[in-house]
Amino acid sequence: MGRALPPAGRHPDSRGYRRFAWTGADAECRDWFRAQAEARGLVHELDRNGNQWAWLGDPQAGDAVVTGSHLDSVPDGGAFDGPLGVVSSFAALDELLARGTRPTRPLAVVNFGDEEGARFGLACVGSRLTAGRLTVEQAHRLTDGDGVTLPQAMEAAGHDPDAIGPDPERLARIGAFVELHVEQGRALDLSGDRVGVASAIWPHGRWRFDFRGEANHAGTTRLTDRRDPMLSYAETVLAARREAELAGAVATFGKISVEPNGVNAIPSLVRGWLDSRAADQDTLDTVVTGVEKAARAYADAHGVDLDVVRESFTPVVEFDHALRDELARILGRDAELTVPVLGTGAGHDAGILSDRVPTAMLFVRNPTGVSHSPAEHAAEDDCLAGVSALADVLEGLACT
Repeated sequence: MGRALPPAGRHPDSRGYRRFAWTGADAECRDWFRAQAEARGLVHELDRNGNQWAWLGDPQAGDAVVTGSHLDSVPDGGAFDGPLGVVSSFAALDELLARGTRPTRPLAVVNFGDEEGARFGLACVGSRLTAGRLTVEQAHRLTDGDGVTLPQAMEAAGHDPDAIGPDPERLARIGAFVELHVEQGRALDLSGDRVGVASAIWPHGRWRFDFRGEANHAGTTRLTDRRDPMLSYAETVLAARREAELAGAVATFGKISVEPNGVNAIPSLVRGWLDSRAADQDTLDTVVTGVEKAARAYADAHGVDLDVVRESFTPVVEFDHALRDELARILGRDAELTVPVLGTGAGHDAGILSDRVPTAMLFVRNPTGVSHSPAEHAAEDDCLAGVSALADVLEGLACT
């Protein structure tokens, strides 16, 4: 099933995917989406924020049931995070129609743009803009590692950056959004279930730590004379791990930028990005406060200046309880089994839209729990079970 999507952006060495927003690989994925829509006789639509829609039924009718996910990736990401949800949505629509069932509500498959934030540093740009959770001014200030702004990248890809912004009229026409996603963890594998329903998304955010010291010669500067920001940064990485363990949360420094970045030079600037997530807001605040307190102590000890900037934040997301329970009822109806309901520490477009439209999520079992890696995997039988479950959900929501 997943082989239907071309290997756009796959790196020959890492074997991971580099499908970044508004690049050639992104364009290939968008072309694929449009071709899938047209092959099924669906109405393809590109909205003002670069999100793609494939409609069965009248897009203007309202009370639509929408499913889908995203096609972009983190650097060297796996094949399933995002694409599984889009591919499965088309496959579920095929299965639904093959059953001879005809929807009484409009149905749509969506590909949200720039979900991972790999290029411009902010996750879920397409859905944030649509929901009004990212202003036009903020979006226009986003810049990638090469200094290219988001408007420049969009314009180079043939999209009008001046058209972006909130789209409340579109959201008002959506009665329910259901996103299928590979599980990013092992809860389903441990419980022996192929498919589960999401309960909530943990609060999470990204913080940038700028350690500013003094560049100098690595071979001639005495250790006692150094203002080395790398030492403060390294100690802060260890502090983040300790704080997360104490709180039962997670905290990760996964990205770093060094200036002047020379082997024989003491850095003048070390910039590191902290990603932290926890089951509740108080715990997350405790972790981040603890990391920052430790970082400032280390910076002072080494004569280094420190700035901490919160670049993004998403509060806890409780998915619509009525829709969540309806999904569990639909999926447990025939088998008379309790469908697992589980939380997740990963952010999704469904979470961004949750305060604008009723949203829910389905998870497909991941046998290793590995994600954001070329080793990410889901067995074909589990993927097909996900398609069948999504088809059941679409039938239950849109065909009554």
